[in-house]
Amino acid sequence: MTRIRRGYIARRRRTKIRLFASSFRGAHSRLTRTITQQKIRALVSAHRDRDRQKINFRRLWITRINAAVRERGVCYSYSRLINDLYKRQLLLNRKILAQIAISNRNCLYMISNEIIKEVDWKESTG
Repeated sequence: MTRIRRGYIARRRRTKIRLFASSFRGAHSRLTRTITQQKIRALVSAHRDRDRQKINFRRLWITRINAAVRERGVCYSYSRLINDLYKRQLLLNRKILAQIAISNRNCLYMISNEIIKEVDWKESTG
């Protein structure tokens, strides 16, 4: 029986994996077995950190909004602002509120003052 040369397909698969790991250091970019292990680990980390990034950005936005709101009045806080936004059915997400707090703080103060007036007026009449 003749010998079958299987080099091409296996080599093509290995070079594809090596291209993924070309930026890794040491044996992680040279040895096929460690490359596959590092590739799995890198993809798991990327998947996990995409979720983590969303959480971190939400925390940052909340911190920025809270700092801007508390700067205006000591008795007012982030949680009360969000609660009043929901009461008035204003659909502003935290990202937009944080951008307003950074770029145009007076606009955020106007929004919060209008909300406070509206909520206080409804509570006193209703």
